[in-house]
Amino acid sequence: MSEGSVRNVGIRYPGLKPPESSCDDPLCPWHGHLKVRGGLLVGKVIKARARRTVVVEREYLVYIRKYMRYERRRSRIHAHLPPCIDAKPGDTVLIGETRPIAKSVAWVVLGVLKRGVS
Repeated sequence: MSEGSVRNVGIRYPGLKPPESSCDDPLCPWHGHLKVRGGLLVGKVIKARARRTVVVEREYLVYIRKYMRYERRRSRIHAHLPPCIDAKPGDTVLIGETRPIAKSVAWVVLGVLKRGVS
């Protein structure tokens, strides 16, 4: 790919824009060769300690029939973070499902939807 060109990843989501900076990561959906397929999730970045990997937490409600109420649950998902996307803990991000990248990583960060308070 030429310098500065951005691939069309085929995702149309309100508030999602391609990153301004470019990178040479082959696992970047915008500048590399990684295809995004399957699910899209919105979550909050909890940890960004590993190299090019973040932990995204999403909250959801589950209906409990016995008590006729909802309970709140959380799941943590490991996602690849390309260098062109600047996500920090506290940010709300959109992640997309990909092929397995590592043992526990099969999602990639597509963009930051909302910056966290830091």
